Amino acid sequence: MKPETVIRWHRAGFRSYWRWKSRPRGGRPTVALEIRELIREMSIANPLWGAPRIHGELLKLGIEIGQTSVAKYMARRRGPPSQGWKTFLRNHADGIAAMDLFVVPTISFRLLYGLFIMGHRRRQVLWFGVTAHPTAEWIANQITQACGWKQAPRYLIRDRDGAYGEVFIRRVRSMGIRDRPTSPRSPWQNA
Repeated sequence: MKPETVIRWHRAGFRSYWRWKSRPRGGRPTVALEIRELIREMSIANPLWGAPRIHGELLKLGIEIGQTSVAKYMARRRGPPSQGWKTFLRNHADGIAAMDLFVVPTISFRLLYGLFIMGHRRRQVLWFGVTAHPTAEWIANQITQACGWKQAPRYLIRDRDGAYGEVFIRRVRSMGIRDRPTSPRSPWQNA
């Protein structure tokens, strides 16, 4: 055998292997170009519509296509759909305060409860209180002393501790503060 023959066989073998490897094996059917352009035009013309809405409109027109295919061919948005968390805080920091209760064990094994209220505008401590028995009345008095009736924040972020009772919620509402408890079981949202 000549070396050229072996090289030709190798090339033919590689060609047939890669032809076999890249063969079409079914899967999702291809979407016609006209339908892809229609999906793109609909998503550009109606920026508030998501894939479910466009999918529904296409079904009304008699075009059978999956919702994931619609999402695949929609026009991509350049920026986020709304302001980010950092922008929100910068715009509304003047009217936001956060509060949290925490436990401090003492050297005599007693538990003291600290209440910390912070204003977000300048990240300043508005109030700090300590008690051995936190009640809703005590917390309501602390928020009144911290903010006063005239300079109360617009929003108050807090966790869902059981110590914030009905008395506290009524006091906050009467001061004109919007109470915003964090989501349940979300420690990363801690005030």
